Amino acid sequence: MDFSKIELSAEHEQLRADIRDFVREYFTPEEYEHEHKTGDAFNEKIHLALGERGWIQPTWPKERGGAGLDRLGAKILDLELKKTRLPMIALGTTDLVSKAVERFASPNIRDEVLKGVAKGTVRFSLGYTEPDGGSDIAGAKTKAVRDGDEWVINGSKMFTTGAHTTQYTFLITRTDPTQPKHKGLTMFLLPLDLPGVEIQGIWTYSGERTNIVYYDDVHVSDDYRLGEVNGGWTVLRGPLDEEHSIGAGEDDGLDEPSIGTNFIRELHYALDDTAEWAKTERADGSRPADEAGVLERIGALTARYEEAVITQGPAGRIAGSETLVEGSAELLDLIGREALVSRDGDGAVGNGQIDYAHRFAQGTATYAGTVEVFRTILAQHVLGLPRPNYPGSRDFGVSASTKVS
Repeated sequence: MDFSKIELSAEHEQLRADIRDFVREYFTPEEYEHEHKTGDAFNEKIHLALGERGWIQPTWPKERGGAGLDRLGAKILDLELKKTRLPMIALGTTDLVSKAVERFASPNIRDEVLKGVAKGTVRFSLGYTEPDGGSDIAGAKTKAVRDGDEWVINGSKMFTTGAHTTQYTFLITRTDPTQPKHKGLTMFLLPLDLPGVEIQGIWTYSGERTNIVYYDDVHVSDDYRLGEVNGGWTVLRGPLDEEHSIGAGEDDGLDEPSIGTNFIRELHYALDDTAEWAKTERADGSRPADEAGVLERIGALTARYEEAVITQGPAGRIAGSETLVEGSAELLDLIGREALVSRDGDGAVGNGQIDYAHRFAQGTATYAGTVEVFRTILAQHVLGLPRPNYPGSRDFGVSASTKVS
């Protein structure tokens, strides 16, 4: 891994200055208050303003609604937006799905939809998880039955974060229950304003909003099918592999090592606030930073954080979650009850960031696929181990060598 510093050109320096001006103008206290009240992880005012500047798809050419930035410029934009600490989940989910739309969508909808993506008026959520299915995406039971030029969809999806602020969901359905598990699936780019779609909000332990979405005899045109009938797994694999950090990215040092950085970033913020707490004088004039034990614990945790940040691929996903869970608990123990005070509470450290990081950490073992899923990915894709052979499965009792032969 290359740790050398990237020198910015005058053009990139100006871009960074422009982005910081944008942040000062649009990331106001009112926008943070909105996020605190709703947990939406989305702000339409900011999203549309990003679209006006071509910054939703910054590497797209200007004629397609992008900003024509190179990868370094796009990375500068990404880092500056993350410094705001305001979650913008629609940017990530929309970008994931856009690639599949570009490749698999019907020409009848593709160009218009992607034009809306660049403007910010079209956004995508992920319709994967089902209430009784967990991370077993290929076990989808939501049914899609063909009816002439339409499909009729029935079922439900859990944890469709952003469904109430997006226009479409990237929906996996079961279209042929007689085929093997991964074969009878079909993907749709389903408009969420269709009759029969009901979105119900659910709030997590950390105050984030996600949704359960019900589909009751939802009629959708075949134009919104992505890819072949019963070929949905092929459509899904690209976004899913990218989300799971499978496959090589660009070899220029600009990609995040893994999606674990999306979770552990909350520990970065908490460590920043802990450092400020350590430098703050107490009533007697002393500071926590004057105590060697305090500095040792902060330093040790910072080292663990850095180790997790540079852990690559699926292993980084596991390290990101586990380090956040353990690290936020460590900070609570170090600081004491002040760290448990939530946002705007009297005496809150970092305006409640450490309390929030600890609550947010508990869900990260599940988000974007459980850590157990990623351990399986490591076993099969990195270590080359065979698939597990569980009691009750079709191949139970058949040895790996027998199946290979």
